[in-house]
Amino acid sequence: MADHGTTAANETEGPAAPQNPAVGRRGLYILYETMIEATIRPDGKYTQEIYLDGSQLVDKARFTGGVTDETILELLKSSSGLRRLVDCIGISVHAHERDVSSALFTFWNWGKANPYETGSRQTITCPANGTETLLVLDNDEGRYSDDHVPGKFVLEFERGGVLATASIVFYLHDGYQVPEVEADPPVDVESQAYQDMIKKSLISPGHNKRLKAAIEKAKRGEPVTIAYIGGSITQGAGAVPLHSQCYAYQSYDLFKRRFAPAADSPMRLIKAGVGGTPSELGIVRYDRDVLREGEVQPDIVIVEFAVNDAGDETKGNCYESLVLKALRADHKPAVILLFSVFVNDWNLQDRLAPLGWHYNLPMVSVKDAVTEQFRYSKEQGNVITKRQFFYDIYHPTNAGHRVMADCLGWLFEITDRSPTDEEDFTDVQPPLIGNDFVLTKLLDRLNGDRFARIDAGGFSDIDTDLQTAEMDDHAYGTPQFPHNWMHTADSGKHSFKMIFRSKSLILVYKDSGSREFGTAKIWVDGELKKTADPLEVNWTHCNAVILYNDPNSDEHAVEIEMAEGHEDKRFTILGFGYVP
Repeated sequence: MADHGTTAANETEGPAAPQNPAVGRRGLYILYETMIEATIRPDGKYTQEIYLDGSQLVDKARFTGGVTDETILELLKSSSGLRRLVDCIGISVHAHERDVSSALFTFWNWGKANPYETGSRQTITCPANGTETLLVLDNDEGRYSDDHVPGKFVLEFERGGVLATASIVFYLHDGYQVPEVEADPPVDVESQAYQDMIKKSLISPGHNKRLKAAIEKAKRGEPVTIAYIGGSITQGAGAVPLHSQCYAYQSYDLFKRRFAPAADSPMRLIKAGVGGTPSELGIVRYDRDVLREGEVQPDIVIVEFAVNDAGDETKGNCYESLVLKALRADHKPAVILLFSVFVNDWNLQDRLAPLGWHYNLPMVSVKDAVTEQFRYSKEQGNVITKRQFFYDIYHPTNAGHRVMADCLGWLFEITDRSPTDEEDFTDVQPPLIGNDFVLTKLLDRLNGDRFARIDAGGFSDIDTDLQTAEMDDHAYGTPQFPHNWMHTADSGKHSFKMIFRSKSLILVYKDSGSREFGTAKIWVDGELKKTADPLEVNWTHCNAVILYNDPNSDEHAVEIEMAEGHEDKRFTILGFGYVP
């Protein structure tokens, strides 16, 4: 998740309590023995941030703390309720490097007036040797009258890259009871039970000709490129360190070690996951982020949008178009459909797997591997618990990413063992859902004048505060859609105008948590198509919306203007995806 801001109205140094909680006191765990990493933020600090807003704190209480008491869960939804419930917060940080002596812990509350710029925060220094420190909450409601909801926890270190194991626990006022948290035994990845669980992930090996070809190339020492495109799970969310523990890197490394073990093997990883985005944005990004504008011809493309496409306006048309875009490439890559899963055992496999059957593609389901055994006790055959698999309700831990990588590894192994299929993908059957967006291309400030007549008007500035994503094996984030058009309070009231010939058009605009951003109206040929509110999602990320999808290509006039009363606000047009 992107940084929501670092300013608050009230900051206090929390009163330090004794270093050990009262004997026999049961706590509500929000983090339990969780790996964290200090990464650099826009303000130059090195932190791990744990967001609590929306349903996230309640979800953590349910998932990590095992709470089912609706009274307790309701109190966690507001700052005033949390103060009535929680006496103090216990923080334990155990740094993996001996020279890291302490961490600065901050509890933020979002404000009512401006969520990320007002509100309060309490801060305390914690030793990094695993000793528990208590932050006693200040329960003076009058002092914190602007506080609205719990915002985030921040653990700050003196340098980037620090790895640590952390627990955060709420010690409650008298009268409230929560379940006791018991430690899970380690996951035995060498056990037969683990291997049997992994094998359940293989829905279908599909036509194996292309994947076999990639494996044989690797064995011959020839260059092989494996590409991944998806959402935040593909980006690596939940993995620590993200760039080396994410499922994409782990499965790439597994493939390399199994089929191209030489140290100088010419293998390449292309990782193109962007958090909070569906295949509707993936189809816009594909040429840029996977093919690198024609410089890369991947041998294998793994598509992971099974938990991101609930908001896909096309209900699968963009997903099928993305799959076909990869399959139809002249270099004939193997395309693998990967179905990840959320903590509630949900994904869109029922919608997307029929596409795999339709084109006879390899399909791997993490849901099929893990969800059944989640319901078992250790005695009944549980291999990995939900708390071990999930970092939060959406993203896997290192262990969860390992499971995902091993599921792909099982497909690689089965394919290697099997004889080569004579058949290959044939594009003779009609699409199952739709293929309207196969030819989608990206238009932005960098290339827009070559294809369209553009008058930027009051959208003349460039936004540099963008969503970032760790691409490939990089530990640093790459800003998404840097060649954009931004309206500001000082850039004038004139609208953005574009005259453009195309069959389909997708607008990509920036969501934000800053109250400096306002609503814009999008017109096509004089008809109001969308009213875009960048504050609906409340965090900095890329939002793709379809403006039109017509049977034939025609010239259209697109106009974007700030809504009435928002003329002095910001709005960023990140770019467009178009079908010529």
